[in-house]
Amino acid sequence: MKKVARRTAIGILSRIGRSAEQVTRHTGGMALLLWRVGAATVTGRVLWRDVLNQLVLIGVGSLPLVLLTGVLSGIVTSQQGGYQFTGSVPLYVLGSVVTESIVLELAPVMTAFVLIGRVGARIAAELGTMRVSEQIDALYSLGRDPIPALAAPRIVAGTVATPLLVGMANLVGLLAGMVSARLTVGLGFESFLYGARVFWHSWDLFYSLAKGLAFGLTIPLISVYLGLDTHGGAEGVGRATTSAVVTMIVTVLVLDAVFPPLFLN
Repeated sequence: MKKVARRTAIGILSRIGRSAEQVTRHTGGMALLLWRVGAATVTGRVLWRDVLNQLVLIGVGSLPLVLLTGVLSGIVTSQQGGYQFTGSVPLYVLGSVVTESIVLELAPVMTAFVLIGRVGARIAAELGTMRVSEQIDALYSLGRDPIPALAAPRIVAGTVATPLLVGMANLVGLLAGMVSARLTVGLGFESFLYGARVFWHSWDLFYSLAKGLAFGLTIPLISVYLGLDTHGGAEGVGRATTSAVVTMIVTVLVLDAVFPPLFLN
């Protein structure tokens, strides 16, 4: 029994050590990648044509899904809030609940999830395929650095596009919530806006866009890093894509939990 317990403890400690080693290695690798992307951008080695192309793919391409999730978030929040506030609570408070829920939480997080599924997975699979098919090595053999050519345009475009998408999601979410409150519980537009203004802080919009900026940097950074770190053929591309999606989801949730104590206190 003692030998079994000892082997079990050693196995657990080994797994913890390997996990810690991988986290440390990936964290250092992403920090180095971010530094190289920043250096390439500042020194003008990034072609802005490539950045604009990625802005179209990331921003314009994701806009329909982002608007859809914003509208649905506003409708659901308004309907559930109206159901809960049919008692002694003044109905105009529903305007504040919908506004704060959309701006502070739902619009940034739902936009991030849309980008993870539509953009992050695509980037990881695309760069992973280039890595295993030796296209990245071909760039090195031609004297071209893949960081300004492949990594920097995607990271810069994601960082710029995501706050804009979050702002649009805020707008359509509030409009959808306002219309839904009128149709479901009979709350007029004036009363809705009054409730929204009563508990509104000018910092809230900055908080929402700051979340979008953080998510917009994190999502392409993780997907680019894990895509470039792919090895093992087609199976490795699948593993890298899955690992990128899981890592991005966990990172977004962790950042979302860290933001309130940092910026709302």
